[in-house]
Amino acid sequence: MRALASRLSGILLAAAALLAAASAFAGDLPTLNLAIRAGRFIPETLEVPANIKFRLLIRNEGPGAEEFESADLHKEKVLAPGASSFLIFQPLKPGTYTFFGEFNPKTAQGRMIAK
Repeated sequence: MRALASRLSGILLAAAALLAAASAFAGDLPTLNLAIRAGRFIPETLEVPANIKFRLLIRNEGPGAEEFESADLHKEKVLAPGASSFLIFQPLKPGTYTFFGEFNPKTAQGRMIAK
């Protein structure tokens, strides 16, 4: 029994260390903000760093669900009203990448320009 408790303690300690390391690493990423409001992305154009991993923090400030979706970037994220979430992007090559909102496709249009 003592060996099992010792083993579990070691596993929990290792898991805590991994989580702390992951949190510290994630905190070092450049973070960009994107809001969804009234069926539109604010801002509609995001300038992002080329060739650098980054985090995109998305806030849905609208009364209904909305989705960030991009075939160019191979990403999608659905957000409930009032919800926030994030996506991690691997380094992008310089260029323009489009995204849209699935629930308001005519008005929720945006683009990322990697420079």
